[in-house]
Amino acid sequence: MQQAALGFRVHSGWTALVAVTLEKKSPLVLIRRKLQLVKIFSYTFRQPYHTAEKMPIPEAAEFVRGVESESRELARNGIREVQEELAGLEYKLSGFSLLLASGRELPEFEKILASHALIHTADGELFRDSLRRAAARCKLPVTAVKERDLLAVASKSLRLKPEVLTCRITDLGKSLGAPWTQDEKLSALAAWLTLVQ
Repeated sequence: MQQAALGFRVHSGWTALVAVTLEKKSPLVLIRRKLQLVKIFSYTFRQPYHTAEKMPIPEAAEFVRGVESESRELARNGIREVQEELAGLEYKLSGFSLLLASGRELPEFEKILASHALIHTADGELFRDSLRRAAARCKLPVTAVKERDLLAVASKSLRLKPEVLTCRITDLGKSLGAPWTQDEKLSALAAWLTLVQ
């Protein structure tokens, strides 16, 4: 079986997912989709720390734990579904790449809820953590790379100039048709990077 890798770019309550393989050392997109990380896609659930900010601390903590649990299950099920789909196409999922934000470390729960900036960070980290845990449950290695460093890291690993790499990733979506947004482009580049490391 040929190897394939996933790339993820996380948003509040969902993530872009792109599965890539290499064909003659060039990336080929096998799957692209949105993976929902909350069952009810509303502000309440896709921005759990924002919602929790308005609750008493014990109720807020319980609410966030519930969203975490649901998100972890949805992430695991989504990855397993992609694994099965790829296996049906005779590809083995060998790992995935997860794009990270700035990487600010989070304090304890009460301090997060006291800071609007930390609330934004915590919402994103909750969904990234769901994907990390899903990877562990699916026995898949995770390559984590800060989004702002992705182009430089990929350029060095793939031995391609950043502008050449950008053109190749943009062109990759032409055969797929719209949409081929920044989410898909960065996810595909991250997956390609995972395949060569």
